[in-house]
Amino acid sequence: MENGEKFITVVDEDGNEQLHEILFTFDSEEFNKSYVLYFPAGAEEDEHEDIEIHASAYNQNNESDGGNLEPIETEEEWDMIEEMLNTFLAEEEE
Repeated sequence: MENGEKFITVVDEDGNEQLHEILFTFDSEEFNKSYVLYFPAGAEEDEHEDIEIHASAYNQNNESDGGNLEPIETEEEWDMIEEMLNTFLAEEEE
């Protein structure tokens, strides 16, 4: 797993660009895909509101544009991503 302060720009369905900070990335041999977990840049966790974490598969087919985000397609992928996120968060707490 990789982590650090890296950012991606996500374009929503209306064409609006939004800056997001990458929480971490990982590869899955089981699904033969790479995944990225990210959240809105500048989001601060407080006791009243959780940070919304997004997940997408991605392919890095072109170094100049950084690659394309793809939707998560199966329940099995979501389960695996949730497990990876829980492991990441548990390690961060230590």
